[in-house]
Amino acid sequence: MRAPRLPAWTATLTWKAALFIAVMCCALAALLGVLVHVSVTGQTVNDAREKALARLTDVSRLYEAGEPLPRFAGLDPEGLPASLRALALRGERGTMVADDRGRPTMWAAGPADGPADGPAAGPTNEPARGHAGRRALAVRVDYAQSAGTIDALDRSIVGSSGLAIGATLLVGAFAVTRVTRRLHLTAQVARRISAGDLDARVDDPRTKDPGRPQDEVATVSGALDTMASSLQRKLQSEQRFTADVAHELRTPLTGLSAAAELLPEGRPSELVRDRVRAMRALTEDLLEISRLDARNETVDLAVHELGPLAERVVRASGTDTEVRIVRDAMVETDRRRLERVLGNLVANAHRHGAPPVVVTVDGPVVSVRDHGPGYPAYLLESGPQRFRTEGRGKGHGLGLTIAAGQAEVIGAGLRFTAPDGGGAEALLSLPEDTPPPETDPGTGPGD
Repeated sequence: MRAPRLPAWTATLTWKAALFIAVMCCALAALLGVLVHVSVTGQTVNDAREKALARLTDVSRLYEAGEPLPRFAGLDPEGLPASLRALALRGERGTMVADDRGRPTMWAAGPADGPADGPAAGPTNEPARGHAGRRALAVRVDYAQSAGTIDALDRSIVGSSGLAIGATLLVGAFAVTRVTRRLHLTAQVARRISAGDLDARVDDPRTKDPGRPQDEVATVSGALDTMASSLQRKLQSEQRFTADVAHELRTPLTGLSAAAELLPEGRPSELVRDRVRAMRALTEDLLEISRLDARNETVDLAVHELGPLAERVVRASGTDTEVRIVRDAMVETDRRRLERVLGNLVANAHRHGAPPVVVTVDGPVVSVRDHGPGYPAYLLESGPQRFRTEGRGKGHGLGLTIAAGQAEVIGAGLRFTAPDGGGAEALLSLPEDTPPPETDPGTGPGD
């Protein structure tokens, strides 16, 4: 039986790790970017505020002294934010960043403590407004350079964060890929072991360094290799035991069979001969299974016509089996082994199923169907198992086990199904021989 392939979604471990690294890098970059932005922006605003307040102090002295005000100062100047003017009219000083004719500006304003209509009113070109408490003295500081510096800093943060994220992704993907590659190798070896290749190992023991530090993946790989070695020793011990028992039984069974033939005719002698024949058949089956387990069988491939071969197998079985040839085919196979497979399937259908038993040839596919209780659930799920049978029939479970093993040797696929209408059906798919296309002998490559 072929080992099931792991789903393709197992390969997404690399992408999951890369996504996790990217999310963490983005979160860290955003956090650092926000912290740097807030810190630099706060420092820049504080510097501009201190400068604006210092100018406001100087302008207040000039205003109180009745001297002309500079161009960046004035009483209730145009563009002064309303909230800042209201703060000044309440007798408090304050600052605010706002646009002044399209440029970022740091405003500082406070109450005008001087006379309402003195020499200071002339240079400002501002009309007298009565009581000085209802006028705001304000200065402005160009904030465009500071705002540009903050914008440049933000762009630098975004650019450097992108570069850092890209570099981290490359390094992280490389590191994760090395881990996932080793995990994929371990999974491949596990599939090979489940398919019967007990010599498969993740690490070569000849090149393995015992002093090298072992990570978690190496621990899993080592555990798999240890399991495979232990399983191989147990299976080899079982195979040797089966082969030895079968070989040791052949000699006494041969003598017992010869002695049974010397018994006088009668019911007791018939029972002895029947049991001896059953023992000899079981012994031969055990020998055949031990050879299949050893996986050193040679195949004699040739091209055969499938329909006549199936009819010959049914005639040799001596059973009442119907043969239907829907479409004949030429198959490349080992005739002796194929006859063994079909013979075991037909014998199992008559022993454990119910008539009618039908063998159908449809191209390179042969189906053997009976109308009995059907295959057991364990057989449909995981294939035949030796020395395990269910139902009313008797047997050792070796016939279908040998059929499955021989089918694998000749490169055929054997499936056991439960068809509609009841019963059991075995489908044997053989490699079809496709002859090369015929060419017209009168034409050549240059025609």
